[in-house]
Amino acid sequence: MPAESLRWDTLEALKNSPKGRLKYNPDWLEKGEVMNVSMLANGFTYITLAQRPLNVLVQMELSLRQELQEKLVASVASRESEQLKRFEELMELKQRQEDQSMRDMMDREYALIGRQEKLKEEHKNRIKILNLRLREAEQQRLREVEFERQRQVEGRERLRALNAIQEEILQLNQLLEPAAPTQSGPSPDLTSYSTRANQLCSQVSEVVRMTAEGEFPSVEDMTVAERALHEMRSLIRVMQEAAAQAQEKRKKEGLKSTLLSKGLQTKAEQSTLKWYRELQDSANQCAQSFEGLNNTKDIQTKKLRMELQKAATIPVSQISSISGSKLREIFDKIDKLLSGRSVVSGGKSVSTSQHPNGLDFVSYKLAEKFVKQGEEEVASHHEAAFPIAVVASGVWELHPKVGDLILAHLHKKCPYAVPHYPPMKDGTSVEEYQKILGYRVEDGGVEAQDSFLKRMSGMIRLYAAIIQLRWPYGSKQGPDPHGLNNGWRWLAQMLNMEPLADVTATLLFDFLEVCGNALMKQYQVQFWKLILLIQEEYLPRIEAVTSQGQAGSVTRLKQFLEVSAARPSCTAQYSTVL
Repeated sequence: MPAESLRWDTLEALKNSPKGRLKYNPDWLEKGEVMNVSMLANGFTYITLAQRPLNVLVQMELSLRQELQEKLVASVASRESEQLKRFEELMELKQRQEDQSMRDMMDREYALIGRQEKLKEEHKNRIKILNLRLREAEQQRLREVEFERQRQVEGRERLRALNAIQEEILQLNQLLEPAAPTQSGPSPDLTSYSTRANQLCSQVSEVVRMTAEGEFPSVEDMTVAERALHEMRSLIRVMQEAAAQAQEKRKKEGLKSTLLSKGLQTKAEQSTLKWYRELQDSANQCAQSFEGLNNTKDIQTKKLRMELQKAATIPVSQISSISGSKLREIFDKIDKLLSGRSVVSGGKSVSTSQHPNGLDFVSYKLAEKFVKQGEEEVASHHEAAFPIAVVASGVWELHPKVGDLILAHLHKKCPYAVPHYPPMKDGTSVEEYQKILGYRVEDGGVEAQDSFLKRMSGMIRLYAAIIQLRWPYGSKQGPDPHGLNNGWRWLAQMLNMEPLADVTATLLFDFLEVCGNALMKQYQVQFWKLILLIQEEYLPRIEAVTSQGQAGSVTRLKQFLEVSAARPSCTAQYSTVL
């Protein structure tokens, strides 16, 4: 533009003029270039006056130029500002475009990452589903294997059960085979039972043949076999009941005829007396074996004897109405002592192996203590019979010699436990005979009848408890050392002997009250027939020998029989001791 060009020319001319290059020089005075001040002032005045019009023009031109320059500068500044704005707007646009591009790129990356994550998640889900299906398939396979194994086990179990059923049915069928007539009477007719039993055997055999080809018997086959077994058992039970009823009828008729024709005995049977004497001889031999230990004068042996006696008798004295673990501890202590192991008694360790006759001594004293507990503790507290009896039964089972000694001591102190009524021999004094009968004779006096009956009652109650109890922690595999059959024998022999006034009624009442329930469960109909026999035939014999002052025991027995006949479930006072 012309104005801009003119401006730059003016600036260049000023730069190149001498005025524009005029500078102060300190050597002006030495060179004589400095004039007089007045002269300079006059010259300056002339110059000023001459240049004043020129200065006015210059100033006007300069003002115009300055205005033009200002306008030019303002125009340039405005244009430059606009250009700067456009530039800034362009830069902002580029920045926004770059930001938008960056955001778009990031969105695309995020979208890509999201798709990748989604693909990964879908892949994981597919893997998880696949694993679940594989696991389910494996579990299904295992279930099928387990089901097959269970089927095989159950099949084999059913096959074994079927074979056992067939074996039992064949064995039961043999019981129904006709037997030859015996002396006691003809056998009942078993033809109908045998025919039905053969049919049941055929049914079971048919089921066995169906499963003989390798297949296991089905549940329906087992149902048929079990139904046949149940029916076979019912046939056997009905047959046995019929046979038992016929036998009981013959026994009752024979017993009645015997009682009516011969009357009752006054002493025990020969076999019972032989058994009684053998027990007494065995007890006497045992006592003789440790006679040296009893009569020793050695201080140490005396101490050992005392310790052994304490170890044998103290545990028995501790038995009363206690139960559970305490009773088991007492039994274990007695068992250890009889087994030759050491036990602690009174703070000292003692063993039967410390003396050659220690075991015989301990066995004898232990049996004697058991009977004494019946004589004293049970006589005063009837409920103590059961815990004492269960321990005695357990000891009897493991150590039979002690059981024989218990019987020997019991028979010696209470001959009615045999039962045995010792006759009075020639030359025997009255006091000595009363001792044989079980009375206590001290200082020339015989104990009162009430005291005597109380002691006899305690010992009979202990005996009645022993024959029905077994030690609950034993093996129970072998036979009962002295079971209910001995109670039935005692009761039958008592009823075959003439009653004694006051004694027979008391002992029958005590025995039946303790052991009646167990006998009823074991012998059932036979027991009730025996009770009926006592009530109808034996009780009148007891009343016939009973005086007016001895009617108390008879009354108790009579009331017990009446209540038992009316309420069969209350024939005993069986107590749980463990």
